[in-house]
Amino acid sequence: MEATRATNQEYLLGVGKADITGPVVELNFMGYASLAQIGTGLRQRIYSRAFIVGDVNNPDNRFVYLVLDTACGDTAIRYGILEALANLGSDYSMYGQSNVAVTGTHAHSGPGAWLNYLLPQITSLGFDKQSYQAIVDGVVLSIQRAHESLEPGYLSYADTNITDANINRSLWAYLANPAEERAQYDTTTDTTLTMLRFQRASDGLNTGVLCWHSVHGTSMLENNTHVTGDNKGLSSYLFEQAAKDDSTAASGFVAAFSQSSVGDTSPNVLGAWCDDGSGEMCTLEHSTCNGTSEACHGRGPEFQKVDLGVSSCYEIGRRVYAGAKSLYDSFDSVATAVSDSSVKFYHTFQDMRYFSFPLPNGTVVQTCPAALGYSFAGGTTDGPGAFDFVQGDNNSNAQNPFWEVVSDLLTTPSAAQVACQSPKPVLLDVGEMSVPYAWSPNIVDIQSFRVGQMIIIVTPSEATTMTGRRWKAAVAAAATNNSIVTSTPKVVLGGPANTYAHYAATPEEYGVQRYEGASTLYGPWESWAYIHLSESMIGYLAAGNSSTAPAGPSPPDNVNNSLSFIAGVVYDGAPIGKSFGDVLEQPNAAYSIGDVVNASFVGANPRNNLSLEGTFTEVQMYENDVWTTVRDDSDWFLEYTWYRDDSLLGTSHVVISWETESYATAGTYRIVYHGDWKEALLGTITAFNGTSSSFTLS
Repeated sequence: MEATRATNQEYLLGVGKADITGPVVELNFMGYASLAQIGTGLRQRIYSRAFIVGDVNNPDNRFVYLVLDTACGDTAIRYGILEALANLGSDYSMYGQSNVAVTGTHAHSGPGAWLNYLLPQITSLGFDKQSYQAIVDGVVLSIQRAHESLEPGYLSYADTNITDANINRSLWAYLANPAEERAQYDTTTDTTLTMLRFQRASDGLNTGVLCWHSVHGTSMLENNTHVTGDNKGLSSYLFEQAAKDDSTAASGFVAAFSQSSVGDTSPNVLGAWCDDGSGEMCTLEHSTCNGTSEACHGRGPEFQKVDLGVSSCYEIGRRVYAGAKSLYDSFDSVATAVSDSSVKFYHTFQDMRYFSFPLPNGTVVQTCPAALGYSFAGGTTDGPGAFDFVQGDNNSNAQNPFWEVVSDLLTTPSAAQVACQSPKPVLLDVGEMSVPYAWSPNIVDIQSFRVGQMIIIVTPSEATTMTGRRWKAAVAAAATNNSIVTSTPKVVLGGPANTYAHYAATPEEYGVQRYEGASTLYGPWESWAYIHLSESMIGYLAAGNSSTAPAGPSPPDNVNNSLSFIAGVVYDGAPIGKSFGDVLEQPNAAYSIGDVVNASFVGANPRNNLSLEGTFTEVQMYENDVWTTVRDDSDWFLEYTWYRDDSLLGTSHVVISWETESYATAGTYRIVYHGDWKEALLGTITAFNGTSSSFTLS
């Protein structure tokens, strides 16, 4: 039985994918906020994956759901995407503020310096136009590709449980939620993976899958300096590779793994342990070892392999992929067709400063200007903080008095803000700091999409497990009670999207003030504000509704006034007697499958040319008297590392490492390096190649 053909309900469907890999060296990574995490190379390129769903009877009525291998969606990026789409002309005029959602997989191993607000720019030394533009251009290209692929097709969805790919890293906070509510669920994290399948009507081939699953993109550790899409990028890679040999998948198949209730999840499934020789687990309440946070680290499934999280990342990505692929392989027997023709969406901006609204019981509460608490500086078990900050301590007097002085030098929160944020002790009053420009967002995107009985909540904040459960249940009830859907609604939640607004913990979790509560910007009632707004705007998703949601106040666009202390590439030099691309270290003559093959070349700064849609590296195989590329930057096991040798002379070298896989084919190979060097006086950039000697693999 083919579930999608049962109702013969057609939609206008398109999928697309494009490269968004920014500067892989000399730029701070976005996610851990670690000054020391500066890029030194590339393990795997990162991508934007675009999914378009439209009404076949009203083709302009459509939405675009984007999944980026970045830490989050953000205001600057979204503004850039919308501006670029507008500049494409009338063919793209139907894509705009209301119907484009920019979500990130929450990977913590990609280039930063592209965010709109000052706070996340601090560790990256400001804003980098090259990093920003790479994302904007790649996203727009992915939308163009999805747009060009549009044709009638069918949608269907199904769920599976993946029980071995996440744990709750803030169990103490989760346990603060009502016992009767927790008793409704078997797990302390959301283990559900929901898959939405895109199937072409013309030939029945599947063009892609869009999945939602909750696990933090922190498999790659804080000391990793090679760009990757982390575990979700890896899941996409494995699925797309498998699709090349799957008779049910169309050419160009796109698989995306969007975040869901990610806030309190961790891929470090073996738990948090003290790396101080004690052999003890970290404390449940505070995630400390001997009273401090620094030695408390979560352990991934392959933590014993001291490889910066590479093996654990692969294993978590593989587990999620395996669950998704198993579901895909049995899809027609378990899936539910998306059966209502309606495609609807809304978007509005909401200022969260002292926004008053009623709770379900009628009590009127309010949100607050953005602020971060002391436990924010304590970090998480995925990336501990420094100094003597700890999680789960809402008494600022117990923290380092030096940092209280520093906080007060920045701004002293008003009495109204202190009362509003209570019991959070405010460390950084970012919502009331606007010099030289806004530090954090106060205005956030409120957005949802509907296709048939499926509703997609688009969240700017990282919803914790219980926040996500409440939010989805409330929207499902509102959709049913208001006759928005004609059958049982299927509600999914995706983010962090559009404007990065940190976390959304429940009020009970907020009261505990672990990292997630301290990072809930808008006070204890933030999560209920999101739920209230989604419920109150549910009418915009009704089939008969022809009105649009109010635009709301526009957030600032700081792209052109952001500070930057990031130095550009001045020039490149080659050592005396050498040329760019010359081989400094040849591979061995022969290797066994499973060995690591290394080759070293005279290099140049990869910021000279990001090689978007291209590659810095190739492994070529010799067959039938022809060298054919069999690996490139898109492959997980081919690593590119750039080393600065002499800053004055501008010299550098590159090491390309192929970690030969168990499935590698025996044969004769060589390694090719593609680079671009910058001349000192005129700044001319010139491409070059380097090719190693051949070697055998057996």
